[in-house]
Amino acid sequence: MWAIYEHRRVSKQLDNIPRDVLKKYEKWKDIVMISGPAGLKKIKGLHDECLSGDWKGFRSSRLNQQYRVIYKIEKDQILVQVVNVTPHDYRRK
Repeated sequence: MWAIYEHRRVSKQLDNIPRDVLKKYEKWKDIVMISGPAGLKKIKGLHDECLSGDWKGFRSSRLNQQYRVIYKIEKDQILVQVVNVTPHDYRRK
């Protein structure tokens, strides 16, 4: 079983996203808690991928055509750290 830690700014971001994206995010969390990152790779619609540049070491999953969840895997703690749920804008803030 995987644990999910959400950065404190994620709760504010979730207040401002469309309802259908929020539902997809909740399903994303269910998949991660049950089967971890390997489960995300099996679902092609999520387009789970490694990021590069300023986001090196992080991963991204597609919630819809515009919104992405950006997260990092901490293997030693079996932890998924959600950093950002954002419209497709990967500039580091």
